Amino acid sequence: MAHVSAGVEYALHSLLFLVDAEETGHPASARDLAELQQLSSEYVAKLLTKLQKAGIVVAREGIGGGFALARPATEITALEVIEAVDGRKALFECKEIRGQCALFGGHTPAWAVDGVCSIHAVMIEAEKRAREVMAAHTLAGIAGRAAAKAPKEHADDVRDWLAARTPQRRRRGDSAKVE
Repeated sequence: MAHVSAGVEYALHSLLFLVDAEETGHPASARDLAELQQLSSEYVAKLLTKLQKAGIVVAREGIGGGFALARPATEITALEVIEAVDGRKALFECKEIRGQCALFGGHTPAWAVDGVCSIHAVMIEAEKRAREVMAAHTLAGIAGRAAAKAPKEHADDVRDWLAARTPQRRRRGDSAKVE
């Protein structure tokens, strides 16, 4: 959590498209999700692999296959997505600088390094609160906020675009397989 990568943002956008796809029963391929976001299909496939391993998406093989949410959007949190894509990283890594004061002359007194560093304590609290906030926001909630911001036609256009792609996948022989 030291830094939330761009991959998390792309993964969340992909998942928002899957929320829409779920409503129409049309899973989306990695290629479709990549094209929607103007990304390489290889990059999106790697993100989907991570999301699949974390139990956030499932691959549906065969004609009309693609990726779909593994669980309802109300049960998938932003924190789960972040940890699936970036792993679980600490916000702050204490370097024990407090024991390196020049005044100590190389002999750090016990009081200087006793207990948790006061700076580290603040960072631990910040990380805990950030994780609580991210765990409180579900994919459904994020999708609702996105839908409230965009005109209704946009969601309809995305659904129609994804639905129209399904016959193309049949002709090309694409499936949900991630290379």
